[in-house]
Amino acid sequence: MTLEKLTEDAISLLKNLIETQSFSQEEDKTAVLIEGWFNQYEIPFKRTNNNIWATNKYFDESKPTLLLNSHHDTVKPNSKYTKDPYKAIVEDGKLYGLGSNDAGGCLVSLIATFTKFYAEENLKYNLVIVPSAEEENSGPNGLNSMLSIIPHIDVAIVGEPTLMNLAVAEKGLVVFDAEVDGTPSHAAHPNDNNSIYNTIEVLQWFKDYKFEKSSDALGDVKMTVTQINAGSQHNVVPGHVDLVVDVRVNDAYSNQEIADTLQRESPCTKITPRGLKLNSSSISIEHDLVKAGIAMGRETYGSPTLSDQAVLSCQSLKLGPGDSTRSHSADEFIYLAEIEEGIQIYVELLNRVIT
Repeated sequence: MTLEKLTEDAISLLKNLIETQSFSQEEDKTAVLIEGWFNQYEIPFKRTNNNIWATNKYFDESKPTLLLNSHHDTVKPNSKYTKDPYKAIVEDGKLYGLGSNDAGGCLVSLIATFTKFYAEENLKYNLVIVPSAEEENSGPNGLNSMLSIIPHIDVAIVGEPTLMNLAVAEKGLVVFDAEVDGTPSHAAHPNDNNSIYNTIEVLQWFKDYKFEKSSDALGDVKMTVTQINAGSQHNVVPGHVDLVVDVRVNDAYSNQEIADTLQRESPCTKITPRGLKLNSSSISIEHDLVKAGIAMGRETYGSPTLSDQAVLSCQSLKLGPGDSTRSHSADEFIYLAEIEEGIQIYVELLNRVIT
C-alpha cells in the first residue's frame, strides 16, 4: 500500500463524493461511498445513522486515543455557481465541485492517512476515525452523537481547510434572541416609548460593548447584531422589536459566562441564548501534535470559523488541506496538489507523534 496509491484512491473517492448529493441530514448515499472505501481496504467499520467509524487494528485500551474527524455533508450550492456543483471538474490543477474544499479534501486525506496507519503495530496512540454527518447544520446526529459510542477520546485532529497550518484554537458561537420593549400605539398619537426608537440606544450598546478578556490565539469576543424585526403595518407603533445577536466566543470565556454577562448587563428587555453547546476549543502549544507541526514548518493561528471541534471536550487541533475562504463559495474548488500535500503532512505529523 503506497502513499501514491492511497492518494490516487482518495482523489477518486472525493470525485464520487462531489457527484453525490449530501446536504446535512441527507448524507446516506455518501455514507455508502465511504463504506466502500473501508470494504476495499478490508478495514472493519461501524455505521451509526450517517456516521461511519473505525479503529486501528491493534487498538489498546491502555493507550491514549487520537480522533481523526471530518464531515461529508455539505451546504446547498449558492446561486452564483457557473459550473455544475454536482460534477467533479478538473481544470488547471483544480478540482471543482460542491464540498470539494469544505470539507471533502480534508475528509479523504484523513481517511487515506488512517488507512496508512491502520495495521501498524506498537503505535503510541490508538486511532479512531469518524467521517461524520450534520456538521454544516450542527444537527443532533453528527459527531456530537458519536461521542458516547466511540472509545474515549484524548485528543483530536479535526479536518477543515486551514492550508495545512495549525489552528490551535477556534471561536465558539452563541446566538441570542433579544427583545426591546416599548408602548404600542397608533402612529398618529404621541408616544415617548416607541420600541423602534428605544432600539437605537440598544444597538449602540451592542456596537460599543467590549468583553474584558482577550485571547492570544483568538483575540476578542466578537458580538454582532445580525437581524432586526418589528412592526406589522405603517400606522401602528409596535410593542417590541426582536433582535438576533451573533456572538463569537474566545477561549477566555465559557458560553455560559457570555450568556450570564449579557443577561446581566445588556439593555434589552429580554435576551435568551438559543443554545450553549458550541464552545470555543483549543490545544496546548506544548502538545506533541503542535510541537511536531511547528517543527515541520507549519504556522499556528486562531480560527474564527466554527467546526465540529465545538462539540469536543478534549484538546483538538484543526488542520486540513484547502482554504477556508473558498468554503461555501460559488465554484468551490480545491487544488489536487493540496490533497497530495495534505496526506503527506498528515502522515509525517503522525509519524512524528504516534510511531
